[in-house]
Amino acid sequence: MEENKVNRVNKSNKIKPKFSIYWIYAIILLVFIGLNFFDFSSKKEEIDWERLKEMIVSNEVKKLVIVNREVVEIYLSDNAVNNDKYKKFREKNSFSSGPQYYLTILSIDAFQQNLDKLQLELPSEQRVPTKTETRKDIFGDLLTWLLPLIVIIAIWMFVFRKMAGGGGGGAGGIFNIGKSRAKVFDKDSSHVKIDFKDVAGLEEAKVEIREIVDFLKNPKKYTELGGKIPKGALLVGPPGTGKTLLAKAVAGEADVPFFSLSGSDFVEMFVGVGASRVRDLFKQAKDKAPCIVFIDEIDAIGRARGKNPNFGSNDERENTLNQLLTEMDGFDSNTGVIIIAATNRADMLDRALVRAGRFDRQIHVELPDLNERRDIFKVHLKPIKFDEKLDLEFLSKQTPGFSGADIANVCNEAALIAARHDKKIVEKQDFLEAVDRIIGGLEKRSKIITVKEKKTIAYHEAGHASISWLLEHASPLVKVTIIPRGKSLGAAWYLPEERQITTLEQIMDELCATLGGRASEEIAFGKISTGALNDLERVSKQAYALVSFFGMSKEIGNVSFYDSTGQSEYSFSKPYSEKTAEIIDNEVKNIIEEQYIRAKKLLSENKEKLFKLGDLLLEKEVIFSNDLEAIFGKRPFEKDEFVKLKSKIITETPQPTTKTAENKVDF
Repeated sequence: MEENKVNRVNKSNKIKPKFSIYWIYAIILLVFIGLNFFDFSSKKEEIDWERLKEMIVSNEVKKLVIVNREVVEIYLSDNAVNNDKYKKFREKNSFSSGPQYYLTILSIDAFQQNLDKLQLELPSEQRVPTKTETRKDIFGDLLTWLLPLIVIIAIWMFVFRKMAGGGGGGAGGIFNIGKSRAKVFDKDSSHVKIDFKDVAGLEEAKVEIREIVDFLKNPKKYTELGGKIPKGALLVGPPGTGKTLLAKAVAGEADVPFFSLSGSDFVEMFVGVGASRVRDLFKQAKDKAPCIVFIDEIDAIGRARGKNPNFGSNDERENTLNQLLTEMDGFDSNTGVIIIAATNRADMLDRALVRAGRFDRQIHVELPDLNERRDIFKVHLKPIKFDEKLDLEFLSKQTPGFSGADIANVCNEAALIAARHDKKIVEKQDFLEAVDRIIGGLEKRSKIITVKEKKTIAYHEAGHASISWLLEHASPLVKVTIIPRGKSLGAAWYLPEERQITTLEQIMDELCATLGGRASEEIAFGKISTGALNDLERVSKQAYALVSFFGMSKEIGNVSFYDSTGQSEYSFSKPYSEKTAEIIDNEVKNIIEEQYIRAKKLLSENKEKLFKLGDLLLEKEVIFSNDLEAIFGKRPFEKDEFVKLKSKIITETPQPTTKTAENKVDF
């Protein structure tokens, strides 16, 4: 019973509508209309000429007043008012000093003729005095020309509110377009319940952010040694790595006001609005200093000046950036205001914005490693009912290259898959299927594929699997499937080694393994197909990077044409001559051709094993690393870590269709 009462109270609280200024507008309009169309002064009864004629003959009318040549107001005599004939009417209307009846006339001349004719037949003492009046309805006339004006102003206000991006309430109304749209989280009214405990991994980033929060809480600890508060910190990293989540944790941890907004909040169609919002933001921040201002996706306004393609025009974004630069480190000091910004396009930012004195620290938030992925899984598995036997170490090894957002999506998809199969808990297989679905999409078993195409796909994937098994530096294969998934007709699941640098030998082995699919087609069928499109695209990009970026080509030498600053993004010329471009193209072609010949040689030497693997893949549609081991023998350079993972996948997992963990869509 108590729970039901609580639920009813909660529902009643939720049903309460929010106050709106439009209610007041509606009430005022209804009052105007009511006053204009209803007469509250008296309750007169309309009569016709015959009734009036009868009343005049009976000597019951005191006087007649013709108003605006349209209405005749009839005033009864005192004797008539007290007469029992009008008792019911008197009790109902409680007579006032005004007229009791009225008559509507079409022509005053006709009425006057009829009245004069009637009164000539009456004695002089019974004749009724008649008066003509012209009355002006000042209130009605005022409403007649005020109402259209009010409607026009209301429409104008509505349109400008919409043009201002939906900004409304508060003093000033439409004039608040230049005000800051930052959400303020005070320590008294903060709704942020996220703290550093909810941010798994990012230990180095949390140390630097914690120091900023600690400086705001205990400034004397640092100022006594002569230190100054840092003016800003820039969070840089790929999408989904937790930059915004880290900023929310700062809002939850800090006991100081926290302003949160996006870079796009400064962008508006009106000239000067962005700069005005920047000024208003810092004005509010100064009033509440010490405080933290968080600007998400700062590249929306922080793009380097002069790099925009709209040449010769007045760029509102540049004006906004100039104002931001002035506010962050101009003549006017902003003591106690710390700016935290986040972006995944740091190379696009203006140099003046990222210099020391504005953003003193650049905190790199990278993709999580193995241990950090395990901690992230712990955070996102809290609300999920999962199997207690679930090995988080196993899951973290299945998701190399995944960001925090990807892992959150894996956990959510696994719960949805388990619910779809009417399970009470989320099991390991649900997580594996979730990984497959996120990377490659749903299985398409109904896709129409001919027997010949299916055989080509099987031998193509068998070529990839064989080369990766035979080469030392190629990523070891875990599973391979020929069931269509997403846009791919076949896919393989590899376990790439997590490394920070890559050697020339490793790149060459990877190129050779990627070209193994087309080489297998040529050996098995004597012709090639379009199925290697994705392979050739990746190989070409990797080979060009090897030659022109990494300086690993003998012909080009230790030269890199890579531009990490992004300054040449809108350049129409290459940073090298036509002769060098020709050398680069030849080098890339030679490297790819060399690895293709190498792949064909390896597969030719193991032709029988390749055909056996292709036929097995045609039969089972999904094969595991133990099937390769049965055909090719044990891989001599396998690492103990991969052996353990392989045994877990084979022994503990049913045989579903799976997808590459490094997003390798082969066919």
